[in-house]
Amino acid sequence: MWDSLFSMDVSVWEKVLRTVLLYVFLLVALRLSGKRLMAQLTTFDFILLLLVSNTVQNGLIGDDNTVSGAVIGAVVLFALNGVLAYVLFRSRRAQNLVSGPAVELVHDGEPDPDALRRQRFTHADLKIALQDAGVTDISTVKNARLEPNGQVLVHLRPEHDPSTADLLAAIDALRDRVDALTAALGTPAAGGSAAPGAASTPGEQRDPGAAPGAAPGAAPGESTAQ
Repeated sequence: MWDSLFSMDVSVWEKVLRTVLLYVFLLVALRLSGKRLMAQLTTFDFILLLLVSNTVQNGLIGDDNTVSGAVIGAVVLFALNGVLAYVLFRSRRAQNLVSGPAVELVHDGEPDPDALRRQRFTHADLKIALQDAGVTDISTVKNARLEPNGQVLVHLRPEHDPSTADLLAAIDALRDRVDALTAALGTPAAGGSAAPGAASTPGEQRDPGAAPGAAPGAAPGESTAQ
């Protein structure tokens, strides 16, 4: 039993070579398929990925079904991915070669038909991407770029893109108007409903049963001497 689990029928170097070749092939294939595959994964794209993964599986494992072979293949894949991520982080040229540069799809509210055609990006795909970014009117877009990771980065025109400072200024202006309206109506700033100038203390409250002219706190029927 242990031999069937860990004794590989192929050499370690063959397993490593198979993994590297298939990783490079898939990297090139995804690069040639364009950024649309990452931006808008349709049903057909999903089926394609499933079929490709099933197709390359036999080439990856060969005649080996052991745990050792699977572990070696996984380690090689993780190592290749880590090396590639480090190279892309350090080299802008390598990033453009592997992922490609960003592509401008919309400029000054107008879609670029050539860029859309090169990226195989339909107008429906563009509309969905803009709606995901919170944009419903393409005329308000200054530019929209398809990034190497498949995301569409949208920048609005200045008149349609209120900054945080503008929002804070509008809030301050609204607060000043509320304060001015409160002062004009004579409403106290906090608590209390008494008119301005009228003040009372708890000891000065009049007993409802006291006679007119009675001093505050006096017994019923007892009046203040004139």
